[in-house]
Amino acid sequence: MTDPLNILIVDDEPLAIDRLRLLLEPMAGVAIAGEAGDGETALDLAGRLSPDLVLLDIAMPGMDGITATAEVKRRFPDTRVLIVTTFGRPGYLRRALRAGADGFVVKDTPAAQLADAVRRVNAGFRVVDPMLAADS
Repeated sequence: MTDPLNILIVDDEPLAIDRLRLLLEPMAGVAIAGEAGDGETALDLAGRLSPDLVLLDIAMPGMDGITATAEVKRRFPDTRVLIVTTFGRPGYLRRALRAGADGFVVKDTPAAQLADAVRRVNAGFRVVDPMLAADS
């Protein structure tokens, strides 16, 4: 039996965290390691929980998701980061990828596609929302 994929969910909107947890918990081989509402708490939890994957929103109070991505990748280089955001703009995509994000999808992505993005990022692939990739 393999270890589960441990995921840290980071979003300042509790409803978004709940939605992601409800989507991810039933997936085979996935465990929610923790949840955070801002980038600084996410970094603290990443250090304590050693998640395999961090799902990060961009717009959060204090440390935003792009800065948090850069810090996660600097401090925990083996941890993968998937940006899940409302802000599906090419500029955010470019900044997130430069910060080291392994993937970038928008929150209105269908559940099956988001689950696939989680699996693909965990497998080492870069995943980018196809509509954003075409625009950038």
